[in-house]
Amino acid sequence: MIRVVAIISLLCLLVLVLYLPSVHPAQRFLAQLRSEHETVTAFWGDAPASRILSRALSLQDSARQVTPVPSPSDAPPASAVDSAVAQEMTSLNRRLFDNAYFRSIDALVLLASYRLSTLLEWLPWLAAFCVAAMVDGGVVRLTKSREFRHHDPEVFAVFSCLAIVSGCAAVVGFVIPVALHPLSMPGVPLLMSLLLGRALANFHRRA
Repeated sequence: MIRVVAIISLLCLLVLVLYLPSVHPAQRFLAQLRSEHETVTAFWGDAPASRILSRALSLQDSARQVTPVPSPSDAPPASAVDSAVAQEMTSLNRRLFDNAYFRSIDALVLLASYRLSTLLEWLPWLAAFCVAAMVDGGVVRLTKSREFRHHDPEVFAVFSCLAIVSGCAAVVGFVIPVALHPLSMPGVPLLMSLLLGRALANFHRRA
């Protein structure tokens, strides 16, 4: 059951993430980012908002560095044949990647990086609660084992599936170009830690 839910959720997530750039131009994602930056500035202040934006730009630069798209400067031509091949590759790359769809993907990645950076700004405040939720689940499981109570694999499967679906929904929330309140970001790790803690409390190890 868990594997089926995980596969279906990941496939739906992939389809939706690849579908969004085809129906929204890059300007839509950038406008949403500017709007959220103004909201974050009003909520956090100038210094934290600037730190969040700087972290988002760093994340996007890191994503560009691992892209498989070749650059003409990566291999300077050593002869006329190499120069002609490099020009053809440059022209091919431009036709493949220099279009509205891939510009929208780039803007989508930037919006997702900004929202992820906002979530990272919350993590130091939420880390204690997340750790406590996981420790609580482990203590409940240990207590059940000492009391010789059976762990419920069905409950474990339900909470695990809910955690998977919530994680995929959070990723969709990072990329969809709609307004999100700054207080919605801390709900992601809180909900995930609660669900994983309950799943851990009912974890059933087969002999």
